Parts: sequence; C-alpha cells; structure tokens
Amino acid sequence: MTLTTEPATTESRGSIEYLDPATLVIEANIRFAPEMDKDDKELVESIKQVGVLEPVVARRDDKGTVLVRMGQRRTIAAREAGATAIPVFVTDAADDTARRIIEQLAENDHRKALTGAEHVAAFQQLAFEGLSVASIAKQTRHSSKSVKDALAVAENAGASEAIAKHDLTLDQAAALIEFEGDTDTVDALIEVATASPEQFAHATQRARDEKRLTAIRQAATADLIDRGFAVLDHEPGYYETDYTSIRELLTKAGERVAEADIVEVEGRAAFVRVYYTSEEATILYYLADPKAAGFHKDRGNAPSGPMSDEQKEERKALIANNKAWASAETVRREWLASFLSRKTLPKDAGVVIATGLTAYRAITGTAIDRGSLLAHQFFGIDRADYWGPDKLAQLVAESPTKAQHITLAVVLGGMESATSKETWRHPSTPMRDYFQHLADWGYVLSEVEQLVLGDNPTDEADVDFEGDEN
Repeated sequence: MTLTTEPATTESRGSIEYLDPATLVIEANIRFAPEMDKDDKELVESIKQVGVLEPVVARRDDKGTVLVRMGQRRTIAAREAGATAIPVFVTDAADDTARRIIEQLAENDHRKALTGAEHVAAFQQLAFEGLSVASIAKQTRHSSKSVKDALAVAENAGASEAIAKHDLTLDQAAALIEFEGDTDTVDALIEVATASPEQFAHATQRARDEKRLTAIRQAATADLIDRGFAVLDHEPGYYETDYTSIRELLTKAGERVAEADIVEVEGRAAFVRVYYTSEEATILYYLADPKAAGFHKDRGNAPSGPMSDEQKEERKALIANNKAWASAETVRREWLASFLSRKTLPKDAGVVIATGLTAYRAITGTAIDRGSLLAHQFFGIDRADYWGPDKLAQLVAESPTKAQHITLAVVLGGMESATSKETWRHPSTPMRDYFQHLADWGYVLSEVEQLVLGDNPTDEADVDFEGDEN
C-alpha cells in the first residue's frame, strides 16, 4: 500500500509515504539486532493501539526499493504488530556510508541508548571510511576520549568480546585493555562492572595500583635472585626458626648486621615488601644459619611474643583497607578536578565554602598557609614559588566568573589535604561532613570511604594535619 503526501519540511528533500512495513528493507544499521526485549514488546503493543506516530526515515534506491535508514526498531515492531501501513519519510539521501552512520548515531542516541558494542562498531566503521578521531567526535557529538576508547576496544580482541558479551560501557571495556593477559583481574573487573558498576572506577584504580606494585616486586625479586638470594614467599614470624632476620643479629664486634655483611654468606635470603604508596621495594634480609656466619642474636631485641589469630585478622583487614584507601584517593582527586571544571556548582557550594573557612578553618587554613597545592592541581596549574605571585589569584583576575569555583577548590583542597589512612580508622566530624558533601554531589564512595560516614566521629581536634601535599 502506498499513499503519498506533500513534501515534509526538512533539510533533505522527500515526502511522507504510507508503506507496508513488510515491503521495507532495513539498511545496514549501527544498532545490532538482539532478541526483542521488554521495551520492544511495549513498542509493539503501543503500535497495535495507536499505530506508528513518528515516520521512519528511508531512501529509495535506483531499483525502487525503499531502504530504512532510521527507524529500525519501529519498522520491526510494526511488522510484529501486524501493521499494513506506516508513515515513511522517503528522502533523496545518497548511498553514503559515513553519512548514514553519523545520522543513525544521532538518531539512536536520542532514543533507546545504543550499547557500548554498537558504538564501537559504528566508530570503527567511520574510521574505516577515513574519518579522523577529531572528525568523528565533532560530527557525532561524542567526546574524543569516547571515540579513542571505542577504537582501542575495536582493536583489542578481549575487550571487544567483553563489551559485546557483558554489555559494558566504552570506558569499562577500554579499562580492561590495561590488564590484558591477567585473566583474574579482567574477570574481577567485569564482575564489578555488571554487579556494582558504580564501584568500577574504584576497582579499576585498585587493580592499577596492584599491577604497579607487582611490577616493583617482580623487579626487586629478579635482582635478588641474580645476587644469589633465596626469595621468601612470606615474612617470617618471630617464632619461625628456618630463617633469622638480620635486624636481630650482631657481628662479633657487636655491631648490627647489615646487607653488606651477608652478600657472600651461604643461606642468605630476603623478603620483598612493597608499601602501597611506594615507588620502590623495601627488602628485609634473613639468614638460615647465623651462627655459621659468625653472627649472634641481640638478646636485648627479643620479641615479645607471636600475634594471636585475632590480631592477624585485624592486621590483614587493616592492610587491605589502607590499600583501598590509597587507591580511592586517586579516584577521589580525579573526580574533584572534574567536578570543579563544571560550569555550574551545586546550590550549597557557598555554604560549604563558608563552613570550611569558619568552622573548619584549622584544616583549610593550614593548607592555605602552605600554598593550596591541591587547589592548583585541581585546575591543572603549577603552584608559584615562594616569591612568585599567587597563580590562583591570577586565575581569578583572568576569569572573574570562576571566583566561586576557585574558592571552593581552596576549601576542598584544604579538606582533602587533611585526609590520610587515619581518616577511615578515626573519622572526625569535619571529615564526615566533607565526605558526605562529596557523596551528595555525586561522588561514589568506595567501601573504605563509606566507613568515614560512621555514627561516632571523633572530636574535630583529632584531625591529622600531617598530609605532605601542602
């Protein structure tokens, strides 16, 4: 059935025709064709009740075939609903692959959201058509980062499989590329992405930190092996007898045994310890037979006794939370920089500024006195030296409309500089208020940060001001 009306008002020339959806051919589409979901079934029921209200967009080729360019879901749903005629805007659009993809991206992004995998396929096709990242980003109104992520995913077998199989977002799939070959980490991140997506940034940062620490540990281990040391898989306890720490040993002259004293000694061993914020390993040295090497124990440095099982569990939890805190700090500060780049601040920003400069002046004042390093970092600028003009003041002069953003950055930077591993262990009232504001503004707290919002904050005077950022 064909019924033609007057040409529609649009940039493309064409006209509305009422056509049988069964006669339409769906043009190559960036949207995949999965099984009909709940939304699709609701669309079918709606069409049964009121028909297709918005025309699909199509073009007629030189053989007279009408090819649907935009409106794939509506066409399929109309067929399912048994419709015999639907409105079709038949244009004079050319058979231009790049233009088709760009138009379909624009149309679909404003309807039922495209999946990450569909974006990957679309951006990859546009790249094949010769479009640059900048051109794709501009014409599709997506960020350059999204386009770069999509193209990186397209070129990585593991990431492209994961985004299609688990319906990941572009940034989630791109993050998996960093851990290619580490099946356990990739599986763990996919689990977080599908079960608790709001925690994905935190989980990814913890994985990055673990990867960095593992590399440091492996490099130190290889060096020790090259030097003839046995590398221990755990730190020996005080009452383990296979190895003795050189910290407990004295030379015949009564001096503390050092690494240099054991480099040629048989039975030398070491344990590699890497602190979470370190860039290099700490090596603990041991000997299997100190007596044979001519050393003796320092009896004045005897251990007080082994830890109980409960103490071991507490220490294990403490170490895990300290690691999680260090990773969360990276995510949190990146979020703060992004937050302060927004055009509009929350309505309560002024109240937070006033509170920070009055009730919590001991915290923010310390950071201000030291030059507000974090506030500078949030805006991507270097802090001036002691004698130079204040660069935040210059920024205010150059951009007066950013005055509140800059003041808020100073306050938040001051509060942030006072955070440390002790914050989750002994949360104060100022810290609880600080993290509550971040959460209210959209920052997703990690599990260890959620501990700060406990019911029993310590007194304000208990806040630790020894952060080295300022």
